[in-house]
Amino acid sequence: MTLMIFFVMLIMESATERLCPLRSSIDVLEGEYFFLCYLGSRQGRFQEEAYTINWYKESAGKQQLIKETHRIVLQRNFLEFWPAELSDSGNYTVIHSNGKQNFTIQKWTLNVLERNKSSCFNENHLTTENKSAGTGLSLKCSDLSVYENNSIIWYKDCKNYEHERELNFRALTVQNSGIYTCKVLISHEGMIYHSTNTIKLLVEEDAPETVTLEIVGHHEEIETEIGKEEILNCTGFLGYYMREEASLYWLINQTFPEQCTGIPENEPSICEEELKNLHWGNKFYITRLLRIKKVKEEDMHYNFTCMLQADESTQTRIVKLKKGKTRDLHVHIFTTGMVLALLFPFVAVAVVFVFVIFRVDFVLFYRNICRRDDTAGDGKEYDAFVSYLKDCVSPIEEEREFALKILPTILEEYFGYKLCIFERDVFPGGAVVDDIHSLIDKSRRLIIILSQNYVSDRAVYELESGLHKALVERKTKIILIEFMPISDYSFLPESLSLLPSKRVVKWKKDKSLPVNSRFWKNLRYLMPAKPIKIKTKGHYNNLDLGSEVAQPWTEGCDFNAIV
Repeated sequence: MTLMIFFVMLIMESATERLCPLRSSIDVLEGEYFFLCYLGSRQGRFQEEAYTINWYKESAGKQQLIKETHRIVLQRNFLEFWPAELSDSGNYTVIHSNGKQNFTIQKWTLNVLERNKSSCFNENHLTTENKSAGTGLSLKCSDLSVYENNSIIWYKDCKNYEHERELNFRALTVQNSGIYTCKVLISHEGMIYHSTNTIKLLVEEDAPETVTLEIVGHHEEIETEIGKEEILNCTGFLGYYMREEASLYWLINQTFPEQCTGIPENEPSICEEELKNLHWGNKFYITRLLRIKKVKEEDMHYNFTCMLQADESTQTRIVKLKKGKTRDLHVHIFTTGMVLALLFPFVAVAVVFVFVIFRVDFVLFYRNICRRDDTAGDGKEYDAFVSYLKDCVSPIEEEREFALKILPTILEEYFGYKLCIFERDVFPGGAVVDDIHSLIDKSRRLIIILSQNYVSDRAVYELESGLHKALVERKTKIILIEFMPISDYSFLPESLSLLPSKRVVKWKKDKSLPVNSRFWKNLRYLMPAKPIKIKTKGHYNNLDLGSEVAQPWTEGCDFNAIV
């Protein structure tokens, strides 16, 4: 219910702001419906419950409170007269009161005029419109009601004329002069009341016609091209009124062209369209188009003549066609092309540079998206065989930590690779050389953890075995991990430089430890592609390098070899 009241108040507010008379002195005819109303802010409108709205009429110098009757109706901020009488003339005031203070909202002086019994209007109650012939005009009926379904009748010189809300004149003539009265019929409590609005329209003819007929434009030559469509326009100015006898047509070398059919496939090569009348403001024109479907060589030698005839006078305009000059490129097109031509090499270089810098990231991203797996069906058991210096007297204990803990923890448990680490995965008792050869043969990669002491007498065979797999049999690819900075690689076999896939991955201790570091990305890039399968959940950014590493199965440190 509250929401409905809110919407009703909004509708009343919209009607009030549109219709309330703002003039302080108002004339109204006796016997007609009329109302006074005041405008108020929205905030005030919704706070009116705290105020009393009182209407007053001044009589004998004193304000008297207006009381509602069957003829005078009070509705919130409306004071309605059903209908107005001569005795209603006077000064009106609307006052808000909150019991302590009175606020004067608005004042009016209402003049109720006596109706002319012999006419439908009162000479003292009309507005005058002065217009020139040929101009347009819209006469609107003053809608004094908030209702939308009222009947409206227009009278011209007190004779029934129209039943529309507005009278629209596209081009006024002297004959349109007259007194127009709009009558609005309003139903109230079973009775019909009315309100009128009268406009006196005076249409004056312009000064005696001094404008001569003329064709718009001058003789001209139009640049065109063979095979191009051309449309020639001829427009004639007739003056300030339409001349029915005026004619406008085209001639081609004094010959009449064919008429256009409107059907493209049946159109003649040159045809004339229908005559059209134009009306802009109070000026009248006629126009006709000549359509040339495809310009031919012989058309360049024709005279296309536009003829305007009216009032025994003739105006002509000649149009000729000529071949246009070869057009240069527009400046902005040329400039844009030059800028693009200059920018393209830089953009291409930038793209190549970015790809080279982030090549590894792009390849890894592609593998993850496509779920690429290069290990399926190749018959290999291990993804990589790990070879490192296994010398018990080596001062580089961190190398064993790296080979036996960090490398398998990240590659196996995080990225899902399977590594072969000799002392971890091979039981003692077999022929070491044969075992190493067999394990390298079962592995897709040979990871060599480089150090200055890497090559020993026994290591030469294992490394050469791996190089043979990579270079001759092309079954295994080698990955070199520089665990400690090495300035000279001369200690490595010369054949290692022949590997097309050779690449040194440098370990930088704490900087390389996080799983998203450049070291692990480069290592994964050289490892065979396979979907990531995390075996153990956890964070590997801070591995405990000091924890004890399981001792290999060799005892006595008499196995001075590389595995």
